[in-house]
Amino acid sequence: MTSTEPALVPDGAVDTHAHVFTRGLRLTPTRRYSPDYDATLDGYLESLDACGLAAGVLVQPSFLGTDNSYLLDALGKAPHRLWGIAVIDPETSQDELDRLTQAGVRGIRLNLVGRPVPLLGEVRWQSLGRALAARNLHLEVQARAEQWAELLPWLLRWPGTVVIDHLGLALDTGLSWPGAAALTTLLTADHVWVKASAPYRSAPGAASAMLHHVLETVGPERTVWGSDWPWTQHEEDQTYRDTLSWLTRQLGASELSEVLCANPRRLFAGV
Repeated sequence: MTSTEPALVPDGAVDTHAHVFTRGLRLTPTRRYSPDYDATLDGYLESLDACGLAAGVLVQPSFLGTDNSYLLDALGKAPHRLWGIAVIDPETSQDELDRLTQAGVRGIRLNLVGRPVPLLGEVRWQSLGRALAARNLHLEVQARAEQWAELLPWLLRWPGTVVIDHLGLALDTGLSWPGAAALTTLLTADHVWVKASAPYRSAPGAASAMLHHVLETVGPERTVWGSDWPWTQHEEDQTYRDTLSWLTRQLGASELSEVLCANPRRLFAGV
């Protein structure tokens, strides 16, 4: 794909979704994908610099499972510029949650694509939810289609902040696909945010349609943006400037400032 010209972004812009990894790291046996290249922290920071972004959020890749050591090492190399989202077991100890928080982790990822929806009403999940909320750690959920209906009652009652990943992975440009009604209900809840990212992981045009639906129904106040760098399984079709330009085409200047600057600072820095 030919890169568009870099879009002008406001000062202080934040990319809230990227991954770093290298070949040779221990991969989880339940992975759906195995990378055959390195996505280094230096490479990611160079992309931020080239497009004028001030900060970023590193998300633990699903293929690394709950071993967050590489993520934490990367956060430690640029603590003034990076936050993290880790993957953990629901039985993770309070001490480990404290360690992650002190290292710059601000959220926990629950990736359900290709997996069964867990019973979030179980004691272990409810305990985890309270522990996360006490540390201002949000729950980032990646799910698809009917999974949103299964998640709806529990995410509505989740004790802390919930972030819907990749605009819910919309299946078409309308709101009649399975799970769309549940997702729409979730997005109107005051504690639920949405990440406008990875439009290529949704049906053609569906992510843009969902983003406009969010803006029209609840406004931009709880929307953030992520590049999804390095676009695993879509590496040949994307560039950093493409992903940023997709967002700037959807938003006006005021909305862009909220989504790229003010909102991520509230979500990740509490300011």
